[in-house]
Amino acid sequence: MESKMVIVFGVVVAVFLQNVAAQTGHVVGGSIGWTIPQSGAQEYVTWAASNKFVVGDTLIFNFATNAHDVQEVPKASFDSCSSENPIGTAITTGPANITLTSSGDHYYICTYGRHCQSGQKLAITVSAASPGAAPSVPPPPSTTNTPPTSPSPTSNDPAACAPVPASSPSMNGGVPTVNITPGSPPPLGSSSPAVLASFSLSAAALIVGLLF
Repeated sequence: MESKMVIVFGVVVAVFLQNVAAQTGHVVGGSIGWTIPQSGAQEYVTWAASNKFVVGDTLIFNFATNAHDVQEVPKASFDSCSSENPIGTAITTGPANITLTSSGDHYYICTYGRHCQSGQKLAITVSAASPGAAPSVPPPPSTTNTPPTSPSPTSNDPAACAPVPASSPSMNGGVPTVNITPGSPPPLGSSSPAVLASFSLSAAALIVGLLF
């Protein structure tokens, strides 16, 4: 039983810490607090521009009780420093914490005397809370195997581009065979017996002619 209570207590504490971490407290005006600014309304304009407000954040108005108050008003009343058409009830006890429960533009003034006319007024823009976006995971690399391609006629492979040698004459025992067309003169260097016989007869006729 005690172990279950410890677990439940731990879950409650974790949720509480998570909610606290998700919210931001903004001290209105920074070091000067909620008062009549020496530089006029521009001082709160500059402060608001340097902060980011999200639903769930808290505005902390530091002021002395019975010296100032905080009243939320619509834009028209903010521009004219009027307490007409107030939104909610004025907070007269300082410091005052106001939790931002809706997005959009919000306007606050001090209704004491001419404090608003002297610059004690604040306008902020609140953004809707958004969950953190999950990081995108890149898709795994493709594992498809690409079949090798055969070299094309325009390939740069030397072996594929080597010229095909001309067909060699048939060899007969190491001696090239020459085909002779009938009626054509025998090629030079031929070793045919008919050619040798014709050459021998011509030489014999020449020798006989010289002798007689």
